[in-house]
Amino acid sequence: MTGSDDGAEGVGRAPWTPGPRRSADGHADLTGRLAPEDPEEEPVEEPDVPVLSHGVLKSLLGAWALAACSAGETSAVEAHLTECGPCADEALRLRDAVALLHRDRDLDLDPLLRSRVLENCLGRRPARIPVPDWVTPYDAETARLDALLRDIGDSEWHAPVRLKWYEGDRQVRRRATVAGVVGHLFAVDGLVAGALGLDDPLGAGTPELSPSERTEAFWAGLELPPGRDLREPWRDQSHTLIRTVSFAGRGVADLTVTYKDFALPLRDSLLERAFECWLHADDIANAVAYPYEPPCGAHLHDMIDLATRLLPAALAGRRRTGLASPARQPVAAGAPGRSLHLEVEGAGGGHWYIALDSPAAIGDPGRAVAQVAMEGVEFCQLVAGRVSPEEAAVGQDGDREAIRDVLAAAASLSRL
Repeated sequence: MTGSDDGAEGVGRAPWTPGPRRSADGHADLTGRLAPEDPEEEPVEEPDVPVLSHGVLKSLLGAWALAACSAGETSAVEAHLTECGPCADEALRLRDAVALLHRDRDLDLDPLLRSRVLENCLGRRPARIPVPDWVTPYDAETARLDALLRDIGDSEWHAPVRLKWYEGDRQVRRRATVAGVVGHLFAVDGLVAGALGLDDPLGAGTPELSPSERTEAFWAGLELPPGRDLREPWRDQSHTLIRTVSFAGRGVADLTVTYKDFALPLRDSLLERAFECWLHADDIANAVAYPYEPPCGAHLHDMIDLATRLLPAALAGRRRTGLASPARQPVAAGAPGRSLHLEVEGAGGGHWYIALDSPAAIGDPGRAVAQVAMEGVEFCQLVAGRVSPEEAAVGQDGDREAIRDVLAAAASLSRL
């Protein structure tokens, strides 16, 4: 709190609210003249300060925040702000609002701002056709990637991206570009589009192909190296998928999406697409040196849960090809069997029990023979093939053979 020497004794003043910063030429003499030693030799001309009513001064606050007032009006407003608390508070709010108008802050705002705005809007007027809860991870991850793609320059669309995944026990590498990765997401999302009866980005009559084969076919069909022009069709397709599923009703969640070598219900397929969108967005962010955060805890938990449900079948597949140790205690389908306790720490974490000897068995805490503890994002990096089973930082206890088989099976879930 400050007081004025000219005011009546004992009268309190409102907090001083500094005005908008003036430009550099408002502080410096650019004519090259030297400043006089005695200020009286060159007096500074004071602006004429008009006498204005409270209502007029209040109406000038918006112009003041935008630095659009004359010198006299600025002085009158700032003098008024030292005496009027409500106007001083309003001036601070307007100045903060002006700061948000800068275009260079669109991705540096609070990452939860979009969610808060949507929550507030939907609270006032709920959506007539809401997006199903099981679609929200895909909705969120495609929106986050789109925000990143909007913010990068044209040249960065050609930045090299190193893709990694596992085939058998061997890590495979593939060079691509930012645009090539977006094309990959566009082509594989087409599997979901086809299951819903929508247009396939590879064209009508495309034979059944695996995700990797679809990607290679899409890349081969491009006449020119892909660039920013891929963003719009990819984003339009993701919007169409979300809108179509939202209008389709409850039964659509169990619709089968075929990946050639395996199939998933639509509910899990869109979760898998959200997982891949996040991991490839992270690849893109690393390529263009841009910070990128993992999904929110609830969505990350769902992604980890999907991977753990796929692990018993992946382990059985590796066992058939001789890449995993033989089953020790096979049990009937639906019966509890020998299990590995997977403890995932951090956001999205939890406890899962992986059946070891039969893909149709039930993981049972009472029959756990080993335990693995690791952080949630690192587990997802293992499932995506970004880190090897040997590189994954895990806490291990119990049957080493079971631990090795499960970690290798997790890496085998990865693909291009």
